[in-house]
Amino acid sequence: MRAVAPCLLPREAGAPVGTVAGMDEQELRVLLGAQRAAAEARQVTDAWRRIEAWLEAHAPGTLAALRPGALVTEVAALQERIGVRIPPGLKALWREHAGVHDLPWAAFLLGDWALMDFESVAEVYERMRDFHRRDGSEECVIWRAAWIPVCSFTARDHTSGLFLDAETGRMHHWDRYGDRTPRYESLTTYLEEMADRLEAPSLMTGERPGLLDLRALVWGPPSDAGRAAAWEPFSEG
Repeated sequence: MRAVAPCLLPREAGAPVGTVAGMDEQELRVLLGAQRAAAEARQVTDAWRRIEAWLEAHAPGTLAALRPGALVTEVAALQERIGVRIPPGLKALWREHAGVHDLPWAAFLLGDWALMDFESVAEVYERMRDFHRRDGSEECVIWRAAWIPVCSFTARDHTSGLFLDAETGRMHHWDRYGDRTPRYESLTTYLEEMADRLEAPSLMTGERPGLLDLRALVWGPPSDAGRAAAWEPFSEG
């Protein structure tokens, strides 16, 4: 992922090092933070729109499973409910689509995950934090405050999934057995890899995109025999 260089105003002649155009250090930190947030949101949005363009062309069944994007007030309400600052990239994703409907083919994200709706995000977060307060510790971490669930096994089965660490930006796997393995360096990395695999599957190893009868995206080959019989791998051209 190419780094985005911040666009800064020139430092005024004679201004102390650490200031830009008369800004003090605090103002400069705020400016740089805003630029990083905007870059993160833009990268996530760009990756997602590559994915959605592919869905529009090849998988209308999956496209129909997506919920509408969230309003700013809805994101703010979720943030207040869980008490965690939601990173700009995740906000950008949710502005595009805030989860999926409960359909059999809704688990279309890379790794066969379903994008969680806001109620599911809050319920899983609160339940896992309750487990941690009751049974966890710093030595035996069940769920840290900064871990925001993003996608799950299905739209209603939340026994496993991926969460975003709001402090580090990394995406981790979770399951009922306590696995919390890091999987992706960022939400951007995850979505960009998915977009790359959709656009050029022949250049990739591992999971490949395919379509079911209803023209729904499923990563495969599927392990389920019924799905495998109806699944066709996608090829470019």
